[in-house]
Amino acid sequence: MAKNMQPIVKRCKALGISPAYMGYTAKTKSNTIRDPKGQMRRKQGEYAMQLNEKQKVKFVYGILEKQFRLYYEKAAKAPGQTGEVLLTTIERRLDNVIYRLGFAMTRREARQAVNHGHFNVNGKRVDIPSYLVKPGDVIEVREKSRQSPMFKRLTGEDAVIVTPPKWLEKDLSKLSAKVLTNPTREDIDLPVEEQLIVELYSK
Repeated sequence: MAKNMQPIVKRCKALGISPAYMGYTAKTKSNTIRDPKGQMRRKQGEYAMQLNEKQKVKFVYGILEKQFRLYYEKAAKAPGQTGEVLLTTIERRLDNVIYRLGFAMTRREARQAVNHGHFNVNGKRVDIPSYLVKPGDVIEVREKSRQSPMFKRLTGEDAVIVTPPKWLEKDLSKLSAKVLTNPTREDIDLPVEEQLIVELYSK
């Protein structure tokens, strides 16, 4: 399976987004002036802006080009605004949902946990990170996995409290959650102009 292993902080800086969207806290050095003309960047052309928005979404969610194009093609055929349908579909990926619930610290960690078969959906083991959840689905950490350090830390005294988006309902005591409804564009906090992605693929 192909993986996106680009350096997090460096790539985030290039795309103009905060590492916080990846679940990371960037460690920054004190400001130094290495290039006095560093802030005098050239104005991006239309294609460059469109490409940057696509790369931003692909990187944050950990999706490669072939799969991303498939998401776009399906979104283009679906009712509604193509850009919004694209983002809300990607938001429903199981690895992203695990991250949103706080069952993993980053999407990469969530993707690995799903690959290792640590989760059930509606009582059945699912090990496909791109699995799309739907309203009514119940997601839970498998019984055999609950004693692993990764999941025991979620209920410890020093556990990090993560509030899931309103389309998800979490029961931390049972290490489970329910999908209440499909996400909307307002539920996605990533600063991306999805219409530019539509324009890029529409050429």
